[in-house]
Amino acid sequence: MATLLAREDLHTSVSDPASASMNFLNEVSARFPDAVSLAAGRPHDGFHTTDDLDRYLRSYLTHLEGLGLDAEQRQRQLLQYGRTNGHLGALIARMLRLDEGIEVPERAVMVTTGAQEAMVIALRGLCAGPGDVVLAVEPCYVGFTGAARLLGIEVVPVPETADGLDPETVLAVARAVRAGGRRPRALYLVPNFANPSGVSMPVAARRRLLDVAAEADLLLLEDDPYGLFGLDDEPRPTLKALDTDQRVVYLGSFAKSCFPGARIGFLVADQVVMDGQGGRALLAEELSTVKSLLTVNTSPIAQALVGGFLVESGCSLRTAVTGKIRFYRRNLRTLLAALEHSFADEPRVRWNAPDGGFFAVVDVPLTADESLLEISGRDYGVLWTPMSFFHGGDGGRRALRLSCSALEPEQIEEGVRRLARLVRERAEPSDPGLAAAPADRGAPAATTVAG
Repeated sequence: MATLLAREDLHTSVSDPASASMNFLNEVSARFPDAVSLAAGRPHDGFHTTDDLDRYLRSYLTHLEGLGLDAEQRQRQLLQYGRTNGHLGALIARMLRLDEGIEVPERAVMVTTGAQEAMVIALRGLCAGPGDVVLAVEPCYVGFTGAARLLGIEVVPVPETADGLDPETVLAVARAVRAGGRRPRALYLVPNFANPSGVSMPVAARRRLLDVAAEADLLLLEDDPYGLFGLDDEPRPTLKALDTDQRVVYLGSFAKSCFPGARIGFLVADQVVMDGQGGRALLAEELSTVKSLLTVNTSPIAQALVGGFLVESGCSLRTAVTGKIRFYRRNLRTLLAALEHSFADEPRVRWNAPDGGFFAVVDVPLTADESLLEISGRDYGVLWTPMSFFHGGDGGRRALRLSCSALEPEQIEEGVRRLARLVRERAEPSDPGLAAAPADRGAPAATTVAG
């Protein structure tokens, strides 16, 4: 007789609804393949072809030859197990210096299997005891909160405002955690065009947050997958570029700038770790033990593909992705214009106007849950992401996230038209809170009004 397992005997991450949200969206997309998906936050398919793979590999092999590696050494580097922290440290360190003004040694860089692995490694390495917790912006990217659940680490939410995290709120939450007998180890946030909210922190708030991190003895886990894709060329310094006290662990990814199929991310951790005998090492080096037990090392072939991409760009992603920047700017502007056009006569619908990135948040006069998403895909041919997926409690129940990255402009416009029909036909008639006069209606949670 086949072995039968009880689901309640499995780890909570197997059945937890929040942890399962990514799979749920994939399943819904598979069931309604003809629906316009304003849910997918993936890059556009049209920027690369499989023909690029051979070119990037050859570019990287030429680079290795220029470093003095002979044919046997080049072959071994791509086809054998490799260094735990990867081979791209020097190229990534140069990229960070050129594009972001971040100065770190190459040994402070760990190449990971996507930024998701970098989150798991940072969480596991930093949270050592049962009283250690992490703070995180709310609404929060489900990959981070899911990673924490997988590791059994408590996440304490810090509510986001229309201008991103408020440093004083961070300080208050950190103090409350300590007063309760627990130790806040780190704060996770996306300062540039956050997922899911799309909001960005002003530079002054970023500087203040670094002061707060020192005062509260916090590390900052800065995730920056969208920083290149602003609507303008205004400088938005990363927290790591402003960091003079090694308070920031920087999490990066090549999924949006290169392509996600390579599954290459990285972690920059230049904090000094001292052992009991006075020996010193960088945090990235110490965390290599954690990585070695997860994936042994990141695929050298995948690293070579990204390495070739970096070599061809002179290690400047800003130079390499100018076409992508133009495309994503056009798409975000198209999304915001479509919302304005389709909901101009509906005062109960509100949305924010991010300065870049892939996402916008829309408040709607109905419960935007999984059941409505099923109806939306089946009867209206449009998909979106419930904002409740990004909240630990009951937040986001009447809001949804729209993504504009994977579509052509005409698809975005059609998707918003379908969404408008869904809202008009399914809106709940009696909703005094949302029926206030337009001039007095305020902004959606953690966002600003547009339209």
